[in-house]
Amino acid sequence: MLLYRVAPEGFYAVAEPGSPAPLEGLRLLYSDPLTVPPAAWELGRRLDEVPAALLPPIVPGKLVGIGRNYREHARELNNPVPTEPLLFLKSPGTLIGPNVPVVLPPESERVEYEGEIAIVLSGQLSRASAEEARRAVLGVTCANDVTARDLQKKDATFARAKSFDTFCPLGPAIRVGADLEDLEVVTRVNGEERQRGHTREMVFPLVDLLVYASRMMTLYPGDVILTGTPAGTKPVQAGEVMEVEVSGVGVLRNPVEAWNGR
Repeated sequence: MLLYRVAPEGFYAVAEPGSPAPLEGLRLLYSDPLTVPPAAWELGRRLDEVPAALLPPIVPGKLVGIGRNYREHARELNNPVPTEPLLFLKSPGTLIGPNVPVVLPPESERVEYEGEIAIVLSGQLSRASAEEARRAVLGVTCANDVTARDLQKKDATFARAKSFDTFCPLGPAIRVGADLEDLEVVTRVNGEERQRGHTREMVFPLVDLLVYASRMMTLYPGDVILTGTPAGTKPVQAGEVMEVEVSGVGVLRNPVEAWNGR
């Protein structure tokens, strides 16, 4: 099933499996998806109207990024393929939802898209086993790990390049119960495909990433793990539209705008 957050209130709504047009068949969720298992969710009335806007499907305490988790992406940046997951943190202030503009900061001359599969947690993990990590997954969603590539190459850490406001579009929904070993991510700019990757092409599988990250930091319900981007990253310009699609989730669409001085 698909889990949405609906503007402006931010309540959760669910599209049940088999719905031909998910946004036209949403039902309110009366349960807390971070504390109640999906099998026990209490669903309420159907929404009378299609939501005018969607919010990010989760508001995470942490955004944990994984760098160079596709071999070809590491090679296109002239970086070695890592021998263990490369972790970084992305500011929660980067978070935006579908159709919200990504703003190009004046500090960077080369901003690039990075379409990714994002894991959303509903359980707490600390030095977790693979079984514990798998049980803690609520689902997956689309993410765009927007990056100021020129600053990333200049700095010793990724923090500045990854953490400008609007640099983490997320959504449009969380796919609950996804097969973590069989997911594909596709990125398009102005309708033209730029990236395509599958979980089988990752250096480190999704569950392994959770196990590894939980050794360094406790992961909490609602935290989001960005699992790496395939080859094909390129700069974007004001006026373009970026799309990220993950198997069964839908399409995350965000326009690109120039900074207006405020």
